Amino acid sequence: MKKIMSMVLFTTLLFSYEMNYDKNTTGLIRQMKVYKYPTWVAKIELASGKKIFFVSPKSMFEFYFRPAAWPEYGIKQESDFKNIYVTDFATAEPIKAKGAFYVYGSDTTSPSGDDLVPFDSYKRAEEFAKRHKGKRILGFREINRGLINWLNDSL
Repeated sequence: MKKIMSMVLFTTLLFSYEMNYDKNTTGLIRQMKVYKYPTWVAKIELASGKKIFFVSPKSMFEFYFRPAAWPEYGIKQESDFKNIYVTDFATAEPIKAKGAFYVYGSDTTSPSGDDLVPFDSYKRAEEFAKRHKGKRILGFREINRGLINWLNDSL
């Protein structure tokens, strides 16, 4: 039994991610304190070692699609992004953004307004979409700058 518990703990630690923010951490795009919105926090870790926090997935995508707007981060290519995390809306646990499922068009808004609600599983995203009038479930690669502009009413 001890071996099984040790393996479960090891696996949990191996596949868990941390956001590591504090009360002074401010989201890049909207300049809000991220600790106030723990179910919405997103983070990009750069190959340079810098960590950038956001108060919502939409804010993270705004940066991801237009990194040149913030030249101080020196992003020139996709490989400059080391890891991208979002917070699973159901569990409040950090998950890899590229493997997440995002509910578009729900009645749930983030501190950034209309947003994409992330989940670690399609099933959870589907359940949420049914309860909250979600229109579509998208994978990371299905999200584009036009959708983010639409969510921001920036057509």
